Amino acid sequence: MLQQVSNRFNAQELWQQDHDHVLHPYTHFDSFKKDGSLVLVEGEDCYVTDASGRRYFDGIGGMWCVNAGYGRKEIAEAMAEQAMQLCYTTTFVDVTNAPASRLAAKLAQLAPGNLNHVAYATSGSCAVDTAIRLAHFYQSRKGERSRRYVISRKNSYHGSTYLGMTVGLRDGDQSEHFRYVPDLVHHLSAPYPYRRPEDMSLEAFSDFLVAEFEQKIAELGAENIACFIAEPAQASGGVCIPPPNYLPRMRELCTKNGILFIADEIVTAFGRLGHFFASYDEYGVVPDMILCAKGLTSGYIPLSAVIYSDDIHETISAADPDAWFTHGYTYSGHPVACAVALKNIEIIEREDLCGNAARVGDYLEKRLGELRDIEIVGDVRGRRLMMCVEYVKDKKTREKLPDSCNISKRISNECEANGLLVRPIGHLDVLSPPLIITKEQVDFVVDTLRGAIEKATRDLKAEGVI
Repeated sequence: MLQQVSNRFNAQELWQQDHDHVLHPYTHFDSFKKDGSLVLVEGEDCYVTDASGRRYFDGIGGMWCVNAGYGRKEIAEAMAEQAMQLCYTTTFVDVTNAPASRLAAKLAQLAPGNLNHVAYATSGSCAVDTAIRLAHFYQSRKGERSRRYVISRKNSYHGSTYLGMTVGLRDGDQSEHFRYVPDLVHHLSAPYPYRRPEDMSLEAFSDFLVAEFEQKIAELGAENIACFIAEPAQASGGVCIPPPNYLPRMRELCTKNGILFIADEIVTAFGRLGHFFASYDEYGVVPDMILCAKGLTSGYIPLSAVIYSDDIHETISAADPDAWFTHGYTYSGHPVACAVALKNIEIIEREDLCGNAARVGDYLEKRLGELRDIEIVGDVRGRRLMMCVEYVKDKKTREKLPDSCNISKRISNECEANGLLVRPIGHLDVLSPPLIITKEQVDFVVDTLRGAIEKATRDLKAEGVI
């Protein structure tokens, strides 16, 4: 149930100011004009409080990112101390700062294989841009300047910059009112096992996906492809866990054809699947680059990083007086952000939050699996603390419910009324709680979600939808 806490905020004034002046990411204008925003003002542990004093369990960890939980005094103190010591310095050309140096060394230590070099950015979207520019720069420095194509996948999300939105291809993302980079990105099928052909085994599905990549390489010519970018487990595109041996086989094809493998771990890194990085520990792949953000600072401050291999670095840094890597950001390697990341990683290691994510995440998988007995639950999937429930009109055919039902939002609204935040995405509700979650809190999450889904099922029957 909702818990009331002392209200120190003018809820209506904050709501109105936001309503009148803020353009939110992914705004649906008709809904926003009517309902406005949920104004959150405080956070502690796994809980957030709105401006009216209502308290919620944050089942989505901000947006896949508050890994260490809210209200970490140590992180706030590290932020303040660094701001007083050195609030900012550029890292352009040949200037650096102590936290940026230390964090790069720590990331190299944590990353798999020979990923020993770091390019900093400020968001996951900017990390994607950096990685693709780095891939083009690397291929050109190798003398293979025709390698410019990017291979991505349908149902993927790689940020919302001009380039990032071109690279991703999730339903509804590419609005006709925007423009995209033409003839740059080619998309393969999503590794979406629940939506594979009915008579196809998981192993055959993996074969199909790999063969499709082989065909795309033959079609475009390996000599024209710079990189393949993939989330180890697709996050916003439906929490799709790939079929067995799919990623290692895709990695082999990349290596064989001189294509860089970029692992977009902006969601999966820093413990969400029970490891600092999922690429190798979960899927047995050492990519050429790993992209991280979100859990890197547990969302306390914006920071992202591209961690890349010795081979890439040796190639791009080879002697050439005319070679400049003309890319970077004003806030690349920001000292305050890097100090926060170092303290955040210290907490994750000291408290074994990856271990907790594995143990409690396994329990979350088990408990969520119990929801499969509900009539509209078509699939429950994910891994540990990255989970989702997919709703359908017919379990046998996997037919989706009409968009007009607004099913995931209907369910998330009911959860919110009972003190739980889940993330509605189309016909899915997504969960990605802080890594500090307990088994008792898992029980609250699943029981509350069950009640909301069962209520929605009754309502849909009353409306004649099912």
